[in-house]
Amino acid sequence: MSTPDESTTPGLAALVRAEWSAFRSRGRMAALLVAALAVIALAVLPALGSHGSCSQGPVEVPCPTDPVTPDGRPVADLFFFAHRSLTGDGSLTVRLTSLTGTITYPPPDHDEIVAGVVPWAKTGIIIKDGLGQGSSYAALMMTGSHGVRMQHDYTHDTAGRPGGVSPQSPRWLRLTRTGDTITGEESADGVSWTPVDTARLAGLPATVRIGLFATSPGDLTLAPVGLGGSVGQVRFTQAVGSFDSVTTTGGVAAGPWSADIVGELGHTDWEKFHRAPGLVSDGGTLTVTGSGDIGPLGAEGGRTSKDTLVGLFVAVIVLIVTAARYAVAGDSTGTAPGGRRLAARALVLGGAVFASGLAAVAVAEQLGTKLLRDGGLTVVPAGPLTELRVIVGTAVLLALVAVLALALSALLRRAWLAVTVLLAGLVLPYVLVVVPLLPDAVAAWLLRLTPAAGFAVLQTLTAYPQVTMHYAPYAGYFPLPWWAGLAVTGAFVALTLGLALRRAPERPDASPVDWR
Repeated sequence: MSTPDESTTPGLAALVRAEWSAFRSRGRMAALLVAALAVIALAVLPALGSHGSCSQGPVEVPCPTDPVTPDGRPVADLFFFAHRSLTGDGSLTVRLTSLTGTITYPPPDHDEIVAGVVPWAKTGIIIKDGLGQGSSYAALMMTGSHGVRMQHDYTHDTAGRPGGVSPQSPRWLRLTRTGDTITGEESADGVSWTPVDTARLAGLPATVRIGLFATSPGDLTLAPVGLGGSVGQVRFTQAVGSFDSVTTTGGVAAGPWSADIVGELGHTDWEKFHRAPGLVSDGGTLTVTGSGDIGPLGAEGGRTSKDTLVGLFVAVIVLIVTAARYAVAGDSTGTAPGGRRLAARALVLGGAVFASGLAAVAVAEQLGTKLLRDGGLTVVPAGPLTELRVIVGTAVLLALVAVLALALSALLRRAWLAVTVLLAGLVLPYVLVVVPLLPDAVAAWLLRLTPAAGFAVLQTLTAYPQVTMHYAPYAGYFPLPWWAGLAVTGAFVALTLGLALRRAPERPDASPVDWR
C-alpha cells in the first residue's frame, strides 16, 4: 500500500484557511448570530422591564439605596452610636461588662422573642468620619461568637483574643487616634494592654466622631427547597452592650454623649413596643442598644454581571448543537476529517465563537448594567478590571464549550449523542445549581468536577468571613476561583480533543465513515 507523500499533504495553516472558507456557510454564521443575539436580548429585555420603586401611602417614591463608600462600593452601615467629637489626637477607653441581645422568630413561630446574640453581633467603640453612611471608620468590638475584633473601612477584619464577656470576666477596649492612624488595644484588667491592629484611614478630617456603638445583623436560617436545596431567610436581631469606666484623653469633647442612629432603625414592632435602639445612662454605666450591621455587602447588595448574562444558557445550547454538527460534516465525498483537519476545525470554531461571544457579552454586560441602574436598581460595582475579566473570560468559556462539543462529536461519531452528553453533563448541572435545587455540598462538587466549572468566570462577589451570608452558587458564590473553573473546563476540552485526534484518520482522504 502506498504511503502518502508528505510534501503533498496540506499544512495546518492551509487547512485552517480552507476550513474557514467552508465554515462561513449561511447556517453556521446564522447560528453564531442567534447565539450572540440571545445573549444580548436576554440582558436587555429583562432590564427594560425592571423598575425599582417604593411607596409612601398612595405616592410612589424612589426606593432607598444601600450606602456606598467614596469609591462606590455598596456597604452595610447601620447601627446605634453614642458619640462625642474628637479633634486632633485622642483616645477612648472603656470596660465592657456584657453583650446580650434578642432574636425574633417570625411566623409560624408566632413572633417568638428569645434571648441570645448572633455570632457577628457587635458592640464596642468606634471612630468614624462623621455620621454619614459609608464614611470611613475604625472600630474595636466584642462579637457574639468571634471574640474581640478590630475592623475598619468595611472589608478589613483582625481577630483579637477569643472568648466571651461577662461582669465576672469583662473586656477592656481602647482606641487611640494619632493623625490618620487608629490603634486598637484590648486588656483583661485595664493595666496590661495587647495591641489588636493598627488602621490607617487616609484623609481623615481633623474632627471626627468617637464613641460607643451596637449593631446586630439578621439571624440567617436556611429554608429547604427543591431536591434538598435551600435558600436563606433572615430574622431580626438586636444587640445590647453595657460599658463602665469610660475615660477619654486628648481632643475628645466633654459633656453628655450624643445619641444618634446611623441609617434607620426603630421600625420593627419589637423596637416600638419593647426595646428601642438608644442609650441609657445609669450612674457610671452606659448601655447601648442597636441592630443592623457594619461591613461589606454581598449578593444582597444588588444585581451583578451574572444577572445580565442569563442568555448564556441559550447561547451554549445553540453552540453545542452547531459545533457537534460541524464536527461530523464530511467533505464532498462524505469522508471523515483527518487529524489535521479536525485540529483546523477546532481552531476555526474556537476563534469564531470567541470573537462573536466577546462582542455579544461586552454589549450585554455593559448595556444590561446601564439599563438596570437607569431603572432604579442597585448593581454591585465590580471594577473595570473585573468587568473586563468577566467579558473576556465568558468569551473564552463559550469557545471552550464549542470546541468540547466539536471534539466529543468527532470522538463519538454521533452528533446527537455528543449533544445529549453535553446537555446532561454541562448545561443541566449549572441549571440545577443556580435555581437552586440541590444541596449546597452536591452543587459545589458539580461545579468542581463537571465542565460547568467554567461558569465560575461569572463570579464577581467576594465571600467575607465576617459577613453573615448564604455563600452558595445560586447567590453568585462559586466553589472555585474563576481561573480554576476555566482550567477544569479547559482540561475536559484538552482530554476530549486529544482522544478525538488520536482516533481521527491520519489522512483527510480516508475511508468514508457513516456519521449519522
